[in-house]
Order: sequence, then structure tokens, then C-alpha cells
Amino acid sequence: MGLFSNQFSNVVEWQENREDLMFWKWKNDEIKKGSRLIIRKGQDAIFMYNGKVEGIFKDEGSFDIESQIIPFLSTLKGIKFGFNSGVRCEVLFVNTKEFSVTWGTKNPISLPTPQMPGGMPIRAFGNFTCKFCDYDKFIDQIAGVKNQYSIDEVRDRVVAVLNPILMKWISKEGKDMFNLQANGIEIGKGIREDLDMEISKIGITITSFNIENFNYPEEVQKMQTKVAAQSMVGDMNKYTQMAMAENMEKGGNGGAGATAAGMANTMAGMQMGMMMGQQMMNNMPGMNGMNNQMNNQMNNQGVPNQGMANQTGEAPKFCPNCGNPTNGAKFCSNCGQKLV
Repeated sequence: MGLFSNQFSNVVEWQENREDLMFWKWKNDEIKKGSRLIIRKGQDAIFMYNGKVEGIFKDEGSFDIESQIIPFLSTLKGIKFGFNSGVRCEVLFVNTKEFSVTWGTKNPISLPTPQMPGGMPIRAFGNFTCKFCDYDKFIDQIAGVKNQYSIDEVRDRVVAVLNPILMKWISKEGKDMFNLQANGIEIGKGIREDLDMEISKIGITITSFNIENFNYPEEVQKMQTKVAAQSMVGDMNKYTQMAMAENMEKGGNGGAGATAAGMANTMAGMQMGMMMGQQMMNNMPGMNGMNNQMNNQMNNQGVPNQGMANQTGEAPKFCPNCGNPTNGAKFCSNCGQKLV
């Protein structure tokens, strides 16, 4: 097929304008007399001839190629269309918008930490945004051999180089391996800079990189939950004080009756809280012996112990060892403690 061809005119436009495509190449590479170029919003049209960029058109609209496009092409501007004749060239349509892409680590990243000799395996996921920054690089590396390029292919490139970059920025300056989310913004900025240097080689820039979450091994998550529960036991007194103050404040707005009811509810809640706290403390290793030692010290110092039998020989309402209700029994049904 020569430079000119006797065929009917055509319309040069992006016919597969999918949201996931970054560029698309017009497949019919011969433009005839009377053809029109259609550029939609968010598109650029790149004319190429013999592998070289002849012109880039950014304005949206419909244009007569012979009178409005050819005169602005460097090599082809002297070509005149004859009757039913055309010119052979390529037209690349580029999506100029900023793409938002989700990412996730393919395999766990093993981070060195003194607490775990074999390293701690973690996963991470989030999103990044990207767009075109250099058409010449993109044509040289991608568009010269492809008819289209999707955002999924950009994600594959990013994920392929992500793990070592992620490890670099997580390990930098000795960040806390068990609280990485607190440094997520700083880590993301560093990763964006390194990724941008890598991906810009194909004419695409990484405009932002966000880390939504770090996933720790199940064992580490269970350990964090246990530590949080133990910390809650240590703050039980502070919790009951705050609950009492809050209920008193609410009761004060409703008169003496409301205050009395609020205080009654508060005392009942405190009693249940103390019982729950005692149960949790008893379940922790070494706590039963500590409780017995404290009770003995209180008795030796003459301090009345809450729930102990009074001088009439009656059984206490609650077991002094485990806090379980006694129901008037001589021995605790939960731990066997002698009550009378």
C-alpha cells in the first residue's frame, strides 16, 4: 500500500474509550480526503509518521484533518490531498486524567526485628494515583509496540518493584514494627518518591501513594488484644471513677430522685465491675497468691476486709478470695475458700 489510496473518507476517533485504558492506537492507519478528527474531553491526540511524533492536539472538538490538522504537522504540512487520496500515519489517543489504582503486596514482607529472630511477616495494601508526564518516553517504551495500555499493567509494574521499596522505608530510622500505621504517611511519601523515579522511565508519574493498613500475623494480633485487655484491668479504678462522675452529673439535672437512682445504678455498676476485675485478675498467672497476701496483710493490720465475715459469725456476701456470691454458705462454691 503506497502513501495515497483511493478509498472513502473516515473518522479518526477513540472508539474504545474505556475508563481503564491509558492510551489507544487508531487501527486504520490511512487517513483519506475529507476525514475528520474527533477529540473528546480528557483526551490528547498524537499524530505519528514513520515512527516520529508529528504533532500533539489537546483541544476537544471535531476538526477537518486536511485543513485544520495537516498544516500543523511538521513533516506532512506540505502534503496536499488529491481526489479520493489519503495519507498514511498513526494516531495515538491518550487519556489525560489522573488514575486511582489499588495495590497490595503479593507476598508477606519479612521485616527484621529483635523480638522475632526469623523476622516479622507483614502485608500491606492501599492506593496510588498516576498520570502521563512524558509522551516521548511512553511512545518509545510502550506505545511503539502496543495498541493499548491499561491501568492494570501500571499496577503490575508497581507491585513488581514495591516489596524492596516498602521494606526500605519501613526499616528506615528504626520505626516501631508493631505500630507502623502511626508512620504510614511518612512511609507513603518515601515510597512515592522511589516509585516515581522507577515508573517515570515509561513516561508516567506517581502523584500520590497511600497506605491504608498493615496486616500483622494472627499471633501478633492476638498478643496485641491480650495486652489491651491487661491494660484495661489496670485502669479499672479510673474507669469506675469516671463512670460515677458522669452518672452524678446526669442525675443532678433531674432532681434528688434522679440523683438517688443514678447513684444506685453507679454503685451496682461499680460492684459488677469490681467482680469482673477480680475474676480477670484471678485468671492471670500468679494473681491468686497476691490477692491472698493482700488479704492477710489487711487482716493483720486490723483493717476490715470487704466481704469478710462479721463478728456475729455470719458468712460474708462475697468470697474474699474470688469475689463469687456466697449465698450464706460456709465454703465458697467457686474456689472452696472457708467463709465462717
